[in-house]
Amino acid sequence: MVPILDRVSAEAVRRVAMISLHTSPLDQPGTGDAGGMNVYVLELSRRLAAQGVEVDIFTRATSSTQPASHGVDTTGAAITVHHVAAGPFEGLSKAELPGQLCTFAREVLRVETTHEPGWYDAVHSHYWLSGQVGALCRDRWGVPLVHSMHTMAKVKNLWMAEDDTPEPAARLIGEEQVVEAADLLIANTDLEASQLIELYDADPARVAVVHPGVDLDRFMPEGKGRARALFGLPAAAHIVMFAGRIQPLKAPDVLLRAVAVMLERVPSLRSTLLVPIIGGPSGSGLDRPESLAALAAQLGVSDVVRFIPPVDQQELATWYSTADVVAVPSYNESFGLVAIEAQACGTPVVAAAVGGLTTAVRHGESGLLVDGHDPARWADALIRVLLDPGLHARLSAGAVAHARDFSWEATAAHTLDLYLKAGSLVREGAS
Repeated sequence: MVPILDRVSAEAVRRVAMISLHTSPLDQPGTGDAGGMNVYVLELSRRLAAQGVEVDIFTRATSSTQPASHGVDTTGAAITVHHVAAGPFEGLSKAELPGQLCTFAREVLRVETTHEPGWYDAVHSHYWLSGQVGALCRDRWGVPLVHSMHTMAKVKNLWMAEDDTPEPAARLIGEEQVVEAADLLIANTDLEASQLIELYDADPARVAVVHPGVDLDRFMPEGKGRARALFGLPAAAHIVMFAGRIQPLKAPDVLLRAVAVMLERVPSLRSTLLVPIIGGPSGSGLDRPESLAALAAQLGVSDVVRFIPPVDQQELATWYSTADVVAVPSYNESFGLVAIEAQACGTPVVAAAVGGLTTAVRHGESGLLVDGHDPARWADALIRVLLDPGLHARLSAGAVAHARDFSWEATAAHTLDLYLKAGSLVREGAS
């Protein structure tokens, strides 16, 4: 391995190579493999750039029309997205991407050779595929590798939905290799940190916790009446909203089953209940893109459910403000950005008591956490929030207050400190 460069010191990090191989931060969240990680990479990069760090984001090109490099508008801050040609532009599933790692890594290394030696001060990889490339870049460039898992196969396999597909052995092995290779691992929560240590045998000294943030200038209370008027929604409706990729892991089917129970228990709700499902099929959900609509018809709730294609962040913020409650019934989440975004808009969240959602939602103060995925339990929680005005008002105020504890500025500042710490750890190990 090339020795870590002396300039990676406590004085400055000037340039960072951000690797997000399987999905571009410019992709629309809620489509394909684009989700919270896309938001994370872009918002973190923006806040790092605002602190004077030049960020180069490397992602796999998925269209021949994409430019080789693309500057991101960050009011003058330097962020460049590099669309790296590796494999066919379209039709390549995430399961097939390991076969393109060598090509992708070669092209990333080639970009660096166009600059003077020592161009980057750190590599930050996201998801295990990117970590494989990041490890190679770290060895070639002599800079520390910081890695964020975002999701972990061993955790997903422990908590997956009954009809979901287990993560393959190749991913399990690949993740173990990345955990061993990384100079520092960033976990979203204390729980994720403990999972890295217990399930992947990560060195506790090389694991740090940094909470993701929320854009508090975008996600804020807009006023329910105004927001509903913008979308032509009834002012007196009871709105339960879901936002996310349509796949078994996110469990939108649990919400539909809970809605059926709600209507059975409180028949009068049928005239006012509205359930927007915002997102597109992803992952194993791609195999059955119409299954959720079919389930709604089977349960007899199609009349209250609206399926809405993914929307941009600004429109999503308005949707959150229309809702009385946002449901996040996932089987696992490393954090759950939807939960924090909704709360920042003043909307209480009913979420599964799993993974990072136990950090993202403060039970009884900003929302309710539900143990398990029994539709009857979910119906209980949703009815409580919808039909108890006092509880709803208290949770709504608590949601806004809780969301203020999370900001991308704080995430970026802490991450920048960890780039420096990673360099120090490597120097100490080499001495």
